[in-house]
Amino acid sequence: QVQLRESGGGLVQPGGSLRLSCAASGIIFSRYVMGWYRQAPGKNRELVATLNNYEFTNYADSVKDRFTISRDNAKNTVYLQMNSLKPEDTAVYYCNANGLSGVYWGQGTQVTVSS
Repeated sequence: QVQLRESGGGLVQPGGSLRLSCAASGIIFSRYVMGWYRQAPGKNRELVATLNNYEFTNYADSVKDRFTISRDNAKNTVYLQMNSLKPEDTAVYYCNANGLSGVYWGQGTQVTVSS
């Protein structure tokens, strides 16, 4: 059974930082493109960042130079370091694993940026 378990969300003030983690099980982690998506209230889910096994990254324009995606294949974990957070970054953040064997989602973790 495939599981993606996010952690690290919470409440942070504007300008602050958070690091999200997503631990995967039930998949051959290195064969998947790992990503983070987010969904704000009343909006569609949108891509935040993706990272393949060759360290090729893709970021949404709105988070470039503020967010960094990374992965540790030995720990089957993908991370999202979020710096200089803005109120508009408030959303539920979802981990995603995309591979030839399927596409999987985590349950999401809430990130709220507010003073």
